[in-house]
Parts: sequence; C-alpha cells; structure tokens
Amino acid sequence: MKKKKWIINIAMLVCVLVFAGCGIYLLKYYMDTKQTKNELAELTELKNESAEEADDGENVQTATGKSVMKKYKKLYKKNSDLIGWITVKGTEIDYPVMQTPKDSEFYLHKNYKKEEDVNGLPFLDAKCDTEDKESNLMVYGHHMKSGMMFAHLVDYDSQDFYKKHKTVIFDTLYEEREYEVVAAFYSQVYKEDEKVFKYYNYPGHISKKQFNTYVKNIKKLSRYDTGITPEYGEQLLTMVTCAYQTEDGRFVVVARRKRR
Repeated sequence: MKKKKWIINIAMLVCVLVFAGCGIYLLKYYMDTKQTKNELAELTELKNESAEEADDGENVQTATGKSVMKKYKKLYKKNSDLIGWITVKGTEIDYPVMQTPKDSEFYLHKNYKKEEDVNGLPFLDAKCDTEDKESNLMVYGHHMKSGMMFAHLVDYDSQDFYKKHKTVIFDTLYEEREYEVVAAFYSQVYKEDEKVFKYYNYPGHISKKQFNTYVKNIKKLSRYDTGITPEYGEQLLTMVTCAYQTEDGRFVVVARRKRR
C-alpha cells in the first residue's frame, strides 16, 4: 500500500514539474515574441521617419558603390547585411530582408542586432543578386505560431486571399519595386534521389531553359491559375516558409517584377 502511494506521489510530482516547465516555456515564448515585435516596430518607425525627413545629403553607399535610398540609410548604417524590405499590404508581412553571402542562413535565428532570436529574419539566398534581372530572388522566412515572419504567406493557399493581395512590395536598397503573384503551392524538401521538381534548386541567376522549367512547374503546382506567365528576362521573387501538410513541408509563393 505504501509503495502504491509512493508511486502516486512521484507521478503527481512529475506532472507538476512538467506543467510548471510548460508554463515557463510559454511565458518565455510570449516575452520573446513581444520583445521581437517591439524591436521590429522600431525598425519600421525608423524607416518611415527617414522616408519623410529631408535628405541630409549624406551619400551612403554599399560595397558595390551604389547609393542607398534615403529611407534605408539609417537602417543600413545600423546593419549593412540589410538587402531590402518586403511587404504584403494588409498582412503582418512587413520586414527587413537580410543577406549574408558567406553564410546564407545566418539570420535563421538572429535578429537585426545579430543576437539570438528564434523568430530570425527573412533572408535572401546567398546565390541571389537583386540587381540581376535574370535572377530568381529566393527569400526564406519562418512560419511562426505567433503569426510573425512568413506565417501569413500560407494565406495565399486561398484564391480569395490572393485576389485581395496580388502585389508584393520588395524594395532593394536602391529602388522601390513591386511584384505580382504568379503561383502559390505546397512542396517539400525531397530526398536527393527523388526525381521530382525541386523549386529550391533554382535560386539566383538561371538560364532561359531553367527559367522555363521553373515557370512551367510552379504554374502546374499552383493552387489556382493567376493568369500570369512570366517571360525570360523578368525577375522572379520566390518566398518560402515551412508548411505542415507533410514532413519537411514548404509553402511557396512566386511573383514576377511588375512591368513598367
């Protein structure tokens, strides 16, 4: 009898410890998320204020020698890994985009201050060049339960959502740009020997043949027909986040730069 009571007490203690551990984890997750949102709000405010201020005449240049737009000068001076800013109006997608050529995934779990942050920041594949018109700009972002980063990218699963959000704004450091959504589809990270279309094999500069293969397959996989077919020489923007329809699932939205 005493042994049974001892087992029950131990079981209850384990349950209490597990419950307490979960509570601490959830509290930390909430506090970290709140802090990240505040830090991002500060970056957005700095961008917007800089856009409205009179130009101070300072010529801030990147390593390429090109001048940074007025609204991104202060942000770039804070962190020169900044490569642009991505926005889908009417959603929470409104973030700086980073790029680190020597370590493509550096910002997978880092914030703008280069500190550890589970949310990370959207980042551009190291193979991509925003100034290459024949480049497929592949941007990755986490699918956070809090709705942050690229969580709302999955909303493009709905054609109704697409109809209200056909345009993606992706500014580079040098100019404002708009892209129109071409396709939205589910995919996954496949085994190396699987003979299937793997969207993630097409980042950066791609040949005409690769471009045509890519466009053909993304339109085939798309959840609906947008009626848009890009032509070679039109820059593509591919946004990627995790999805949970299968193991190593992904959700992908592809857009093309709007014609002037």
